[in-house]
Amino acid sequence: MMTNSHTPSSSMYLFGIDLSKHSRLAQFLLTSTAVLVFHVAQGYIQELILQLKPLRTYPNYFTLVQFICFTVLAYTERSLFGQSLKRRKAPLHTYALIALFTIGTMALSNAAVMRLNYPTHMMFKSCKLIPVMIGSMLILGKRYSLYDILACLCMTIGLIFFTLADSKVQPEFDLLGVWLVCCALVADAVIGNVQEKALKEYKPSNSEMILFSYSIGAIYLLLFELTFGSLKEAFWLWWAYPIKSYVFTMIYSFAGYLGVNCVLNLVRHFGALIAVTVTTFRKAITVILSFIAFTKPFTFQYLWSGAIVAFGIYLNAYGQNQKSIDNYTRSIYDRLLMKCRRKNQIHRYPQELV
Repeated sequence: MMTNSHTPSSSMYLFGIDLSKHSRLAQFLLTSTAVLVFHVAQGYIQELILQLKPLRTYPNYFTLVQFICFTVLAYTERSLFGQSLKRRKAPLHTYALIALFTIGTMALSNAAVMRLNYPTHMMFKSCKLIPVMIGSMLILGKRYSLYDILACLCMTIGLIFFTLADSKVQPEFDLLGVWLVCCALVADAVIGNVQEKALKEYKPSNSEMILFSYSIGAIYLLLFELTFGSLKEAFWLWWAYPIKSYVFTMIYSFAGYLGVNCVLNLVRHFGALIAVTVTTFRKAITVILSFIAFTKPFTFQYLWSGAIVAFGIYLNAYGQNQKSIDNYTRSIYDRLLMKCRRKNQIHRYPQELV
């Protein structure tokens, strides 16, 4: 099912469990399932946090708390496995660059979700395949097929109609949120390819990548907040709602940390585009869960425009794995045909087959 552009390395671990003895398909399915579980849980917790509107006032502070939590979790993981901070494989300037784009992705995304309906925000992030493909062409020199181009067109058209539907039924619709999430997607496209390049060139561990990129990012954010932000006001506002702010954000960050580890495994072993396809699928699940779990206006335009985006995602997946999907579909068709013929023979000649 997987393309051969990314061969598995000598070892692959998922939360300390060695998956190297399993098949490539099993490795992909196990890692992808973990991505879906942790990121869907993270999305649900984030929307719980956003239900408290005063917390939307300081999106940068929310991002800062996330970065601090990720740094502590990565440091704890490295300490538990006896990995020294001095044994750093990638240079600091690489992590400084990754940290900058990570801030761009998360800070802009958090600012956007404060202004947009959550499903609309997720739908935009589901179209991350578009800038990732553009970024792959510019940074890694990759080329894409007609299926990928058609996938981009479907996603773009579906996204436009989904946004138009949101602007009609949501009284709090903010066009600035659309621009912010678009900028977040561009930063996200860059970071995926930069991470892939760093993982290939220096082969750092996931915990090293997270620790240094998020700790440097936390320093960036802290300096920015001290210079231009309202750090003190944000802290005391959050302190007024300690459970829904700090406790929920720590749980949100923990689920996100585990999810990021899984995504980095996908990037390392299967490539940035496959990783984005998996995370895009989990965003679709998050959108459905958001409509089910939280009361919000609904229109059928959400349904068919979302279906266009989903078709674009399918076209992209088909373009990347056309031969494997065709072979798998043909094998299913042949098995069904054989069963039908067998049933017909039993029906026509029951005595001869007894």
